[in-house]
This record gives sequence, C-alpha cells and structure tokens, in this order.
Amino acid sequence: MENKWVLVTGASRGIGRETALYLAQNGYNIVLHCSRDAKRLDDLKNELEQTGVQTRALAFDISNRAECFSVLSEDIEKNGMYYGVVLNAGIAKDNPFPAMEDAEWDDVLTTNLDGFYNVLKPLIMPFIQQRKGRIVVMSSISGQCGNRGQVNYSASKAGLIGAAKALSQEVAKRKITVNCIAPGIIETDMTDELPEEAVKQVPMKRMGSAREVASLVNYLMSEDAGYITGQVIGVNGGLYL
Repeated sequence: MENKWVLVTGASRGIGRETALYLAQNGYNIVLHCSRDAKRLDDLKNELEQTGVQTRALAFDISNRAECFSVLSEDIEKNGMYYGVVLNAGIAKDNPFPAMEDAEWDDVLTTNLDGFYNVLKPLIMPFIQQRKGRIVVMSSISGQCGNRGQVNYSASKAGLIGAAKALSQEVAKRKITVNCIAPGIIETDMTDELPEEAVKQVPMKRMGSAREVASLVNYLMSEDAGYITGQVIGVNGGLYL
C-alpha cells in the first residue's frame, strides 16, 4: 500500500471514522476530512498513526464549491494525488413532506448531492491523468426504496446512485472504478433513537455495524475489485433485496 492515499470525507464519526480506521489497519495512508475544525480529528489521527500509516486532516464544507476546490487543489498540489476517495459525508433533516421546510430540502440536497460534484470535480482530472483510482460513494437504502419522512434524503441518495453510475462509464477505460454502497440500518449515533420496531423489520433482526460497511469499502479499494464498477452494493441485513 506504499504511497496509496485515500481521502475519507465525514471521517469524524460513524461509518466515516470506522472506514478510516479499517483502511489504515490495511495499510492505506489516510486524508481525514471534517466539515469544520480539523482539530476535531486529532484523536483519530493519532490512533491511525499508531497503526504505522501516514495521515493528515483537512477541514472544508462539502456544500461550498469554491472551498472544496481551493482546499483539495492545494492539498494535491502539495502532497500528490490520492489513490482513492470515499464520499461519506452527508446530512439528514427528516420531516414528513407536507411539513418539510424549504431549508430542509435545500440543505440536504446541497450537501449530499452537490457535495459529490464539489469534491470530485477538482479531483477527476488528476485521477484521469494518473490512470488509476477508486471512488466509493456512500448512498443509502433510502436511495433505493425510499423512506417515509425522508423525501429529501432519499432524493439525494438516489441522485448519488445515478451520478456514480454515469461517472463510472466515463472513467472506466482509465482504470478508475466508481461504486456505491447502500447501508441499511447501521448502528451509529444517527440510529440511537431508532424505534425497536424498525430493527424487527430487518430479516437478520439486528442493526449492522459500521465495521461491516468499512470492510466493503476496503474491498472496493483493493486490486481484487478492479473489475467491479458502476455497482450499488447493499449492506442491509436483507432489508432490501
């Protein structure tokens, strides 16, 4: 994995944090991202470095196109292009559609869907020029089958699937793969208040773990996954087939 750097957005908690840890344990150097103060990542950065890999942290708002371009362009100019990117950062602002505020729609779409464009646009030509790379996009089961109270979130996550599939066709001949992961009910702080009835609907009768998602990210980053692109892979305990 020497000199293989992977950018993980939304790395401060949940699936993003576990993904950074899992990739580091498998030898990848990690660029950590959070939306505000990079000092929030100091503890995680120290933990990663204990595995023997290199790491650095970046702070930028994925909904701010100019900020993404500035920070990412400067980072790759100074340190070189990444081998992989995990687009994990996102937000949810749930509300039944009749009660949904304009800001709840706009914020979720701007962050989750525009964030795809904002982060990848300054990176895609460097990816193409190095003629290799891995892009993993974190969608959701909500983007596959929808979910009550999440019209905005479902729209953004479904949009990510379409964007990833289209991009995968554009860059495949450059040995760049683009795949989506669609987690179901995963045990993170976002599911702390989830009703027990929701978990009972899962055929496996339990939540998934962030590590189970991270292990799939690790596989999609590997050389073994070089012929897998344009796919949506569910990690959902059989909740959606």
